[in-house]
Amino acid sequence: MSSSNYLFLTIIGCGLATWLSRILPFVLLKKFTLPKAVVEFLSFVPIVIMSTMWFCNLFTAQPGQLPKANLEYLVASVPTFIAAVISKSLLVIVIVGIVSLALLRLIL
Repeated sequence: MSSSNYLFLTIIGCGLATWLSRILPFVLLKKFTLPKAVVEFLSFVPIVIMSTMWFCNLFTAQPGQLPKANLEYLVASVPTFIAAVISKSLLVIVIVGIVSLALLRLIL
């Protein structure tokens, strides 16, 4: 098998694996219902992902030093946190965070 065929089959295989991993849960959940405890547990996943992304960008680590806070992200976090407390909507939180950071970068 030539390297171009191998590369093509690898790309097709990766695309198929990605597609199946995204579609298969929807197909399976049409036939089965999850217990209430599992649904409640899964409802926290988007917030955990957003919190992780926020925390990773808020602090920058350098070897041999304490992590330093990114002031731009810290300031943009204030209106985003307020929007989160008020709305409890992931879409609103993301929009307020993006707009806050864009305004900060426009001003500074």
